Amino acid sequence: MERYGLNWNLIKEIAMSVNVKLSDSLVDQAKRYAIIQHRSLPKQIEYWSQIGKIAEENPDLPYAMIRDILIADQEEVIGEYEFS
Repeated sequence: MERYGLNWNLIKEIAMSVNVKLSDSLVDQAKRYAIIQHRSLPKQIEYWSQIGKIAEENPDLPYAMIRDILIADQEEVIGEYEFS
């Protein structure tokens, strides 16, 4: 079904949630880190997943660089600096 030029089936697929069975240990660890990092539990698990994916795709990158890339990716775009 397309309305207003949007593919609603694709949007529904992207936005849908999925139940996943996780170990109690992983959930407990994620809860602790989520509190420290001011994230929700699902966002903490998504963050760890994103780090793991990047690390697998780029095995030569250290964790600190991956973390800094993720932080920079969330910063507001300022534009190019103009030298005077």
